Amino acid sequence: MPRASRGRIAVHLVAAIAGCLVGLVGGGFRWCLARATELRGSLVGASEHLGVLGWLVPAALTATGAAVACAIALRVPLAAGSGIQDVEAVWRGERSPRPPWLVPAKFVGGLIAIGSGLVLGREGPTVHMGAAIGAEAGRRTRLDEDDVRLLHTSLAGAGLAVAFTAPLGGVLFVCEEVTRTLRVRLVLVTLIGTATAVGCSRLLVGNRLDFRVPDLAGPPLALLPAFLLFGAATGVLGAGYNRLIIGFLDRCDHVTRVGPVARAAVIGAVVGLLLGIDPALAGGGDRLSGRLLGGAVPLVPVLVGYLVVRFLAGPLSYAAGTPGGLFAPLLAVGALWGALVHALAQPLLPGGGAVSFAIVGMAALFSSVVRAPVTGIVLVVEMTGATSLLIPLTAACFAATLTADRMGSTPIYDSLRLRTARRG
Repeated sequence: MPRASRGRIAVHLVAAIAGCLVGLVGGGFRWCLARATELRGSLVGASEHLGVLGWLVPAALTATGAAVACAIALRVPLAAGSGIQDVEAVWRGERSPRPPWLVPAKFVGGLIAIGSGLVLGREGPTVHMGAAIGAEAGRRTRLDEDDVRLLHTSLAGAGLAVAFTAPLGGVLFVCEEVTRTLRVRLVLVTLIGTATAVGCSRLLVGNRLDFRVPDLAGPPLALLPAFLLFGAATGVLGAGYNRLIIGFLDRCDHVTRVGPVARAAVIGAVVGLLLGIDPALAGGGDRLSGRLLGGAVPLVPVLVGYLVVRFLAGPLSYAAGTPGGLFAPLLAVGALWGALVHALAQPLLPGGGAVSFAIVGMAALFSSVVRAPVTGIVLVVEMTGATSLLIPLTAACFAATLTADRMGSTPIYDSLRLRTARRG
């Protein structure tokens, strides 16, 4: 057998084995995070009986979690944030793959940060852990540098797939967002890694959709112009969200009178106060998204309040410098935005339900912020099973992506990667 063929087989075998490990680690992370969320809810619920002092419990909880997670991230270079920009930099040859001790830093730091209530997503740690596991598997099996980088990138997609139980979304994320290329070998290795990862993760988190959505009929074609307009408006919202993320990061960098751990504690205390007001205002946002997609849509003033607070709290939490991602909070904001637009324009939208607009809002906001519309569509469909919405999803994501691009908004992970490079 030619050496090239043996090398390809070796990479595929390593991807399969590493994918199993990513699935177990990522599935374990999701399981632990669910338990941490339950514990947080119990503590916050118990604090309600303490009167005025009860406000201090969630504030102290989230402040302590943010400080500890930030301290962990400071000990391991580039452990803060989502890590997706680091995966992209490695693929571009701007940086070497992370060493294996990134995995415990992301696991523990992300669990503490998200579990304590910061508005961060679970996909950031799972993507970065998947990439580190893939690279280490390549090193241990003595593959060449190109194959190590290939495994690093492919298993990052497996990490995203595990975070949302979305194998096709993981593959498209690698091709559309990380590498922006479509190569047969890249697709095959990523398919193997994501399939084995999701299969193993189901042993821990089960085999079900992330969100239970009622049966939805496809909106009438007459509503397509409305979805195009909705997508364009979402593109404006996404451009603003990107600027807010970078703005909070820059503003925190200019605060030099206190150290990063103390700064993270202050941010955590602010988010903790929100947690004390309403648990739906803090955390990753899955429960809030689940309520909206299940049809439990609150009144317009409540929707506005949730939207404004979470629109600000997500970028603020990211600026704390702890491990944690942007996707899950972003999807929650998109769902709120879609539900709000439907509530305000309901008389003009015959045949378009609030749940449909919430689902379309999730994908459209993702598309405008990340600038990966196909990934956004497939990811949301895999999470909800809403295949009947493929046409409005496509129209809205097209308009959102085009609008954000024409506004000159840089895709968020490009901005974060360039920002990291400037800071050395």
